[in-house]
Amino acid sequence: MKTQIIKTYHKLGQEYYNLRRNKEGISYFYNELTETPTTLKLLGNIKGKKILDLGCGPGFYLSKLKKRGAKVKGIDFSKELIRIAKQENPDVEIKYGDITKNLSYKNSEFDAIISPLVLGHIKDWNSVLKGVRRVLKRKGIFIFTTGIPFYECVKRIKVKGKKFKTPEDYFNERAIETIWGGKSGKSGKTIHYHKTYGTIVKILINNGFEIIDYEDCKPIPKAKKLFPKYYKDEIDFPRFCAWKVRLK
Repeated sequence: MKTQIIKTYHKLGQEYYNLRRNKEGISYFYNELTETPTTLKLLGNIKGKKILDLGCGPGFYLSKLKKRGAKVKGIDFSKELIRIAKQENPDVEIKYGDITKNLSYKNSEFDAIISPLVLGHIKDWNSVLKGVRRVLKRKGIFIFTTGIPFYECVKRIKVKGKKFKTPEDYFNERAIETIWGGKSGKSGKTIHYHKTYGTIVKILINNGFEIIDYEDCKPIPKAKKLFPKYYKDEIDFPRFCAWKVRLK
């Protein structure tokens, strides 16, 4: 799984970055107008806080958090995305590393950790949460976003000429392969591991976290004018959700 996703980001990382930077297409809509505003809302006031971006990608969050007064660090396992992130944030410590293994940070180093749209690619969350727990301060905050469990197992059907989306086989926790296509015509495979809401809650509790907030990611108002079709689809059937948990 990791190898395949690394290959995909190596192939499409620059294009993914350009689309978001240039405010184009579905990458911009889902990330900048839907998922990111939800995560920033849950973070609240972060001035002076030490924050780790777990799976920092091309570094957009690092830039946003710095502007809000946070002291930030990032880690990712895609060398291509790290290259881009360092161009975006030359003054930030950004490490190459596997977040499912031992995180090379001090115990209780961070006030908060974010992990936007990363955990869904990982089958066993326990290894990640173990590291998060170690490097978070007591009562530290962990915010992550992932696919809404019902959306992850969506099936597209057609009835009387109209297209509908409906969940299928919800309790079958499994790997779901998707094809990620770029504007250039390049494409790559990604894998998401479907988990039920119940499984997610139990994993968090068993790893010493308490859930203090949750939101389905709703696109911000200006998205309706910029991307009316995407907006309508997302309002009818939201794709992502955000969890805010605290270390006990």
